[in-house]
Amino acid sequence: MAGREKAMFDGAGPKSVVLRDLKDATTDVFPSCKPLDIPAFHPAPGLSNAHVQTWAGTLFPGKSQLTGTTQRKLRLPDDDFLVLHDDRPTIWERGDHVVLMLHGLCGSHNSGYMARTAAKLHQRGVRVFRMDHRGCGAGAGLARSPYHAGRTEDLDSAIRMVERLCPSSPISIVGYSISGNLVLRYLGQYAGQTPFSLFRAVAVCPPVDLSHCVQSLGQSKFGMRYHWYFTRQLLSHVAESPLWRNDLPLATMKSLPRTLHEFDDAYTAPASGYESAQHYYEAASAIGVIPDIRVHTSILASQDDPMVRTSALQRSPLPPNVRLYVTQHGGHLGFIGRRGVDPDRRWMDWRVIDWLLQ
Repeated sequence: MAGREKAMFDGAGPKSVVLRDLKDATTDVFPSCKPLDIPAFHPAPGLSNAHVQTWAGTLFPGKSQLTGTTQRKLRLPDDDFLVLHDDRPTIWERGDHVVLMLHGLCGSHNSGYMARTAAKLHQRGVRVFRMDHRGCGAGAGLARSPYHAGRTEDLDSAIRMVERLCPSSPISIVGYSISGNLVLRYLGQYAGQTPFSLFRAVAVCPPVDLSHCVQSLGQSKFGMRYHWYFTRQLLSHVAESPLWRNDLPLATMKSLPRTLHEFDDAYTAPASGYESAQHYYEAASAIGVIPDIRVHTSILASQDDPMVRTSALQRSPLPPNVRLYVTQHGGHLGFIGRRGVDPDRRWMDWRVIDWLLQ
């Protein structure tokens, strides 16, 4: 999900809304909370199917108008690098709102949802930093260790860099898909130690229980197609790059991995210091630390997400500063809605912006 809320109320501010279920036509709210004016999500005609929503969001990323972006390399403590893409509006001044955005698996700073939302924020005078994870986008060839769902130290380093570049500014963070888990994991793991400047957070379609997510994908033919697609993307990402290592199990496998679990077991886990894929999933999942989050956080999920099950989120006890919105439809990072609700059909983008700027 994503984090977009500009309403300036502090950690001890007014009672937060905890929305457990955002139906396509109704919104359920705890009685002690004041509901936010959130338009219901209705899929665009012909896009009610979850897989259609998911692939339409990927194949038709939309257009964005961002010019004058500045690339900023960030050296990490282990001498690897991240790249931040700094989009600073001409009207932005020191002390104004800043948003740090993180892409999903196999994405980059230029992924449709990243570029679209950054452009919309830019038009509203918000300075945006779009982060390329290790080895992704403009960071291809700069890192020797892979990114993954639990690299909270990378997110912390990025936030500290944004703090140095934008002193006195409130900083919000938005994570999509696997980075949604990363954002939630960071907020819970670093509870009480997060930078004072950290203002709000949003997580969109976060796989907060990685093991359950991977297992669920393997239970259907369509799920196996997603397995195959992302595994092929990851193999291509690692091969013939500084990320490749001959000392890992992946280098000696007789046949290439066909599922994310096989890839994580042969590459991600051993390359990142975990004993196995299961160890990685248990250590990196956010589900166990969500109750510890202290920053105002909004989570967006879809009941029909073909990749991420919402059951873990809906069972998790949420602190009053964490709000969960679950729609019946939307797929995974799709949420392409009907005309007339928002300035365009990208319902997800506008909810992220609403939550950051309200």
